[in-house]
Amino acid sequence: MTSFEAVIGLEVHAQLLTASKIFCSCAVSVGGEPNTRTCPVCLGLPGALPVLNAEVVRLAVRAGLGTGCAIQPTSVFARKNYFYPDLPKGYQITQAELPICLDGQLTLDDGKVARIQRIHLEEDAGKSIHGDSGTRVDLNRAGTPLVEIVGHPDLRSADEAVAYLRELRGILVTLGVCDGNMEEGSLRCDANVSVRPLGQDAFGTRVEIKNMNSFRSVRDAIGYEIDRQVGLIADGARVVQETRLWNMDLARTESMRSKEEAADYRYFPDPDLPPLHLDPAWLAAQRADLPELPAARKARYQQALALDARTAAWLVEEPARAVAFDQAVAEAPALAAPFAAFLMTQVQAQLQRSARPWPELAAAMPALLATCGKWRGGQLSNKMLTELLQAAFADPARTLADALAHAAAQAGAVVSDDGALEPVLDGVLAQFPAEVAKYQAGQRQLTGFFVGQVMRALGGKADAKAITALLARKLGG
Repeated sequence: MTSFEAVIGLEVHAQLLTASKIFCSCAVSVGGEPNTRTCPVCLGLPGALPVLNAEVVRLAVRAGLGTGCAIQPTSVFARKNYFYPDLPKGYQITQAELPICLDGQLTLDDGKVARIQRIHLEEDAGKSIHGDSGTRVDLNRAGTPLVEIVGHPDLRSADEAVAYLRELRGILVTLGVCDGNMEEGSLRCDANVSVRPLGQDAFGTRVEIKNMNSFRSVRDAIGYEIDRQVGLIADGARVVQETRLWNMDLARTESMRSKEEAADYRYFPDPDLPPLHLDPAWLAAQRADLPELPAARKARYQQALALDARTAAWLVEEPARAVAFDQAVAEAPALAAPFAAFLMTQVQAQLQRSARPWPELAAAMPALLATCGKWRGGQLSNKMLTELLQAAFADPARTLADALAHAAAQAGAVVSDDGALEPVLDGVLAQFPAEVAKYQAGQRQLTGFFVGQVMRALGGKADAKAITALLARKLGG
């Protein structure tokens, strides 16, 4: 790759958080018996007319405002004529020449600006289910409202593509536009990837990658495709313009179909849907209603609360996590930085081992903050903290907040009184005279050894700072 440069552009489909579909009143939800959430409109029956869902417009505008787009005062729906086996009409309703949002951008953590070409509204297709006996079609998803967010080819590595997608997901979830669930397909990403010699302005032959349903698969698929294309060119072969699928099991992209230079979809304005005109006063109200966006929240965390960049980025990755954190530390800003680190390390580690979902932690944030405060204040040793968290997260009979309180009561108190610590420390010093001599000779790194021995003797329920101070008084230094 030293003599080549990757050129990457992402096309992201985000399912909008509406109760009903884009052009009818059928419910939007995951699962359900096949073909039970359908009506004459989403089945494409003759005489059925689409009616635009107003909430769809509001959410699309929020997506555009959150990504710095210019919101178009007038946009037009078009019919995209293409064979969809899981769209009964035989065409998809989308937006072509006149989309609802144009010319946005995202700023990544490293300062790189990645441009957004357009955001347009469209309906989702149904789902084809392939099996040994043939292919069946489930139309429950047909007509689900989507925004497609088309990025310019400004990204230059797989890591940049993931950073762009993380930033975009955070904005959409913060704004309530999409739930961001990639595994369920409510946020889907296609990548257009090409390579070119360093210094060359012209783009190479573009390959589209589909079937990526996680940040890891986006990184791995794009990385693999870059290496594949460079390898082809190095061997004197030609990169073929095509659509490829990411095979996660085999960790490789595989050819799906050839792709012509331009798809002849034969767009034309949908005669059943009038042009969409946005009222300027309504648009101004939408702009004023925007919450704090992830980039601003990250900057606030670093500047006002002294969080490091990595911890701040981790917090805002899940907006519900950041909101709960803000509410918890509002009355204790001095604990913000250690509490954030505590959440990202100890709490996250326990969460990954348990069946508790992150939303449950929102109600437990005050209890978690209190636990962190006790630990930082020396009322809980490291060992006691770990055992307390393990017990709380593994307690299925209680909410996390109640489980934390119960585990704290069972943990007991830290031994910090010199009267209780001194005989234990004296026993340790008598047991290790050689280490005592080395300590007194200046090897102060042995402090941790002596503290560890006292901790072990007291079952981990001792104040390390008190032990250290007592040791210094006894041995000097």
